Amino acid sequence: MIVAGDTTKSDTQVLKKRAPTLYAIIAMKLLKGLFFVTLAIIAYTLSDNDLPYEYHRLLHFLRLNPETKFFSDLAVQVSNLTEVKVLHVAAGTLAYSLFALVEGIGLMFRVKWAGWLAIGDSAFFIPIEVYELIHRFSKPVLIILAINIVIVWYLLKNRERLFHRHH
Repeated sequence: MIVAGDTTKSDTQVLKKRAPTLYAIIAMKLLKGLFFVTLAIIAYTLSDNDLPYEYHRLLHFLRLNPETKFFSDLAVQVSNLTEVKVLHVAAGTLAYSLFALVEGIGLMFRVKWAGWLAIGDSAFFIPIEVYELIHRFSKPVLIILAINIVIVWYLLKNRERLFHRHH
């Protein structure tokens, strides 16, 4: 209990302020959201362009050889894209980005539902990442899997300390 004129804080107030791992999770969620908003905007602005031409221009700008198998196979995929498909991708990417931003902002304000949302979001991808690692091992997927496991574990273990109830 805090008495008038007392400068000490209650234990729960002190514990709530010390959450560097939560701050890292918030930063990751907000950066992910901003990254996907940017991708959605780029996809939307490119939707009515000549995508094969833009793709070759990008490869030239990056000084990449368009004749390699990877880039020539990708060129075939890009040529199959239609304006409607790109707009659908842009809309889906925007929805996903807004989900990440709402999650990050909710975590910032430490609302309980945001903690559960972050736990569910991170836990959802764990089986997919394990499947991917079993079939085709890659270090980036292993790192993402480890991050998601840490997020789920940390938020589950500390949910009572980190989040207050909203009625």
